[in-house]
Amino acid sequence: MRLVLAGTPDTAVPSLRALLASRHEVLAVVTRPDARAGRGRTLHPSPVKEVALEHGLEVLTPQRPRDEDFLRRLRDLAPDCCPVVAYGALLPRVALDVPAHGWVNLHFSLLPAWRGAAPVQRAVMAGDAVTGASTFVIEEGLDTGPVLGTVTEDVRPDDTAGTLLDRLAEVGAGLLVATMDGLEDGSLR
Repeated sequence: MRLVLAGTPDTAVPSLRALLASRHEVLAVVTRPDARAGRGRTLHPSPVKEVALEHGLEVLTPQRPRDEDFLRRLRDLAPDCCPVVAYGALLPRVALDVPAHGWVNLHFSLLPAWRGAAPVQRAVMAGDAVTGASTFVIEEGLDTGPVLGTVTEDVRPDDTAGTLLDRLAEVGAGLLVATMDGLEDGSLR
């Protein structure tokens, strides 16, 4: 399938790398605009942008996902599906309607548990013994679309939100590729 990945932080990088190594064609990435950071408040690209540029991918950085220039370019790319991993912006209906297979989010919880922001931190704080990652079709509601796949991960006694999120980013990348495979060959609906 022809894909445009939307993601921003380090946790999205394993998914980008896995999709690049898969049978699918990554056409471009969508990521948040460069942000000021550090003592000098200099502009820094997102981790996803850095990896995308290393691989010669087109990088789209709309201020808002409803910007007409962004939507026009997305339509021109004509992706079959847009996988999303921690992009950081809500997608309008006009963008959601572009790819035939929609936008498929990798969320770091076993939905419907821990919808919304900080699902890994919430799982650790709640003392969950098991958590995981889910892929689902993005709708206009918050983490409400149909779930396509899940993978579980034990929460270890010494886990922090950071160590658990790192593991979930890795296993979730495999789930995201498997989800793209299933959508492409029709075995997943």
